[in-house]
Amino acid sequence: MKSFYLTDAGKIRSHNEDSVTILKNSSNEYLMIVADGMGGHRAGEVASSMVVTHFGKRFMGISSMGSKLDAVNWIRDNINEVNEEILKYAEENPDSKGLGTTAVMALLTKEYLIFANVGDSSGFIMKNNELHKVTKDHTLVNLLVQSGDITEEEAKYHPKKNVLMKALGGAEKVEPDIFDVDTKSEAILLCSDGLTSMLNNEQIQHVLVDEELTIEEKVIKLIKKCNIRGGNDNISIAYLVIESGEQE
Repeated sequence: MKSFYLTDAGKIRSHNEDSVTILKNSSNEYLMIVADGMGGHRAGEVASSMVVTHFGKRFMGISSMGSKLDAVNWIRDNINEVNEEILKYAEENPDSKGLGTTAVMALLTKEYLIFANVGDSSGFIMKNNELHKVTKDHTLVNLLVQSGDITEEEAKYHPKKNVLMKALGGAEKVEPDIFDVDTKSEAILLCSDGLTSMLNNEQIQHVLVDEELTIEEKVIKLIKKCNIRGGNDNISIAYLVIESGEQE
């Protein structure tokens, strides 16, 4: 198993509100997380780091995730716990009103691969050298696309394309989308929308299939490409390659 993660402030934002990590426990299980924070007075980075810290502590505190159902319940429980922590922080710190964060995560064990997301940070898998998006964005425009009110092309340039319909810290209860993913995937890519708003799937895939680049070089190249195009947002990427036979 090879993995690498990196976050970059981009070219426009004065500071970075994203948080990202890849963790491995004693049972050789992996947890990958990308969280994209929002809110004034640096509150966004507080919210995103709360997600990464909370899940990190919980994940490293158990020896094994157990069954797939155990894992799904664990994700849901911890999403709600950290959501409560964020709401409490906002209550106790009035200047951070409106703080919140997206969260996308992947949990890989020998038996299963589960994705979960809240918001518009994205989860992908590579299969047969092709990039496939797993998660669905919780945005207003995605809702409009699904209902047939606008086309995917119109969504790209919609004035409200950044309006989130769901985020941690946005409501008393948050229900993540959970995806059961094929463990025969070749790689897992998680990212904040700082990547997907600058590069389309084809452009991302083009970098990831370049056999001359190491994992680190691929992630760095994707971030550089975003910044060359303007780097309008913080960019965070977590990338893990599943070596063949490792998950058998």
